[in-house]
Amino acid sequence: MTEENHKGPSRRAFLTGAGAAAAGTLAGGASAAQADPGIAIHPWMQELGDGVDVAPYGMPSPHEADVKRRTVEWLTADPVSSINFTPLHDLDGTITPNGLCFERHHSGVAKVDPAKHRLMINGLVDKPLVLTMDDLHRFPRENHVYFLECAANSGMEWRGSQLNGCQFTHGMIHNVQYTGVPLRLVLEEAGVKPEGKWLLAEGADAAAMSRSIPMEKALDDCLVAFKMNGEALRPEQGYPVRLVVPGWEGNMWVKWLRRLEVGDRPWHHREETSKYTDLMADGVARRFTWEMDAKSVITSPSPQAPITHGPGPTVLTGLAWSGRGTIPRVDVTLDGGITWHQARMDGPSTPKALHRFYFDFEWDGKPLLLQSRAHDSTGYVQPTKDALRAVRGENSIYHNNGIQTWAVDADGKAENVEIS
Repeated sequence: MTEENHKGPSRRAFLTGAGAAAAGTLAGGASAAQADPGIAIHPWMQELGDGVDVAPYGMPSPHEADVKRRTVEWLTADPVSSINFTPLHDLDGTITPNGLCFERHHSGVAKVDPAKHRLMINGLVDKPLVLTMDDLHRFPRENHVYFLECAANSGMEWRGSQLNGCQFTHGMIHNVQYTGVPLRLVLEEAGVKPEGKWLLAEGADAAAMSRSIPMEKALDDCLVAFKMNGEALRPEQGYPVRLVVPGWEGNMWVKWLRRLEVGDRPWHHREETSKYTDLMADGVARRFTWEMDAKSVITSPSPQAPITHGPGPTVLTGLAWSGRGTIPRVDVTLDGGITWHQARMDGPSTPKALHRFYFDFEWDGKPLLLQSRAHDSTGYVQPTKDALRAVRGENSIYHNNGIQTWAVDADGKAENVEIS
């Protein structure tokens, strides 16, 4: 394999080609409107639009109605304990709109009245507390952008290509700005006893979702969050308050947070024993594999975002992330790993958040085998699926961060395939 820098088509060349095409079309005195009916006079150019109060809460254009979360009905037995997926192929930048953040529920969406909701801190503490939402709002607050990824993201791909679209292979992830109180401040208010080494977070949903968290992590960067992207949490995202556990698997980010119990050992509840453990090839399960390793995916071109413009200047884009830091570099290949090119990173680069990458190239209309490979700030490099299976086997559901491949044919259509 060779490593090389690749310069995509220049803006000047692109505009020169477009201008030449327009000049050819207009030769002989044809009008611009005849050349492109799109610049004709349309009804919206002559009619008054809606006033400012028609939509007090703004919504996307109806022309964007297809940009939505989707589920795969056969994945789970019941929709109240199920998952839907973020439409990564339709998004750009790094921030996920609130209404498109994937959902994962174990007993449906809890409909919580914030005036009646309470957060209890108990166990090995000096002063047990019961806090209202008003109490929480009086603590010092912070704003941080983090990704949230379900440990089962890409889980269907362990034994080969399954779901045709990055929304379904990688869409159990979103990236928002959280506003909340550092968890350490709440714990300091209660006073953690010296023997308090673990924390149990429990939700107010009917499943009583709960996870054990080491005290070192709880006192490090966790948040008790009540807003996302500037507005209140959506009900499906844990309204009125949830736990944020940056860089760690999403099952630990307990929604509808109602209780924090300090203890001297982990609780070994269902979600950390029979679930959310990694079954190895020899039948032994790894547990407490909290951190999400570096991972990336090309979001366009991809099965749900084919190349429709034909040969010529083409923009490849995707997302990369790591639960251990930032993503300083992403490599992409157009030929299945024979030749790698360094992608262009763009937008903010903050720890444990999504990073956007681009690669601009001239497509010649020939088939492509697209892959991306993330490097994180610790030096870790995203592995191939074969390299991952050599260590983990194929029995697991969780923590699949292997390199994804899209095969693009001469018509620009893409398909989920596996070549490594």
